[in-house]
Amino acid sequence: MDITLLGTGCPAVHTERYGAGQLIRHGDTEILIDCGSGVTQRLVGAGSSGAKLEAVLLTHLHSDHLIDIYQLIVSAWHQGRTKPQRIYGPTGTRKFVEGMMAVWREELNLRIKHERRPSTAALDLDITEIEAGQTLEFGEITVAVVAVDHQPIDPAFGFIFSATGTKIALSGDTTYCPALIEAAKDVDLLVHEVFVHREMHVVDGLRSAETIEAVAGYHTLSHEVGKVASAAGVGCLLLTHIVPPNSNRDELLAEVKQSFSGPVLVGEDLMRVDPVNKTVAYGVARVSYA
Repeated sequence: MDITLLGTGCPAVHTERYGAGQLIRHGDTEILIDCGSGVTQRLVGAGSSGAKLEAVLLTHLHSDHLIDIYQLIVSAWHQGRTKPQRIYGPTGTRKFVEGMMAVWREELNLRIKHERRPSTAALDLDITEIEAGQTLEFGEITVAVVAVDHQPIDPAFGFIFSATGTKIALSGDTTYCPALIEAAKDVDLLVHEVFVHREMHVVDGLRSAETIEAVAGYHTLSHEVGKVASAAGVGCLLLTHIVPPNSNRDELLAEVKQSFSGPVLVGEDLMRVDPVNKTVAYGVARVSYA
């Protein structure tokens, strides 16, 4: 089992860090977690597509984690998907997705009528609303659903993926969260969001000190995320959802290493991490962190 970061960014538009999204793969099973801006393109860049997905899991209903859902559904249809897209998310997911489809219904009906594709099964949706404490199963992968603290967004989830003795924990968006730490104990890889507070500055007419404190209030700060990894005793820490997206990578790495002595990876779009073999693939580069 491995994970590819499809988008390592946040709501701020950035040409290197696209919207939130990760791809878990194990054998023939592929699971997409979140579907932020540009994720459908990144899926193709990772050698996958919406047509191949076993399931789509949503951590929470913030726009930067689901803005590309309609694009995913339509592109999967164009890619030849022959079965409904399975979408799992918190309470409110059904209302959101069905409302989104209703907005696009007239346009979609015109496409269906004019394009005359052999199947419309990909446009049928299988939506399941999930709760903390549940365990989902997809092939050989089990997924534990964990409540995290992203108030006032409630519920918000992290996920623990397990397959053939390997575990990957994904934080979703959260502050320092004891429940996540407990659920992620001794996992091989922790994929965690990070807010680099010192790099967010007041900008007149755009961002006040109050705005910065409000955004920081529901994310994990860069001086805290290493403590999360240490408390959980994880094998490796992979940083994603980097706020702001243009944060200095060297300074972020140095800061996190002050509180976590294990391997730390500053994530990049299309970085693939294999915690079984302890390897990282990024572009043509291959690195071992064993």
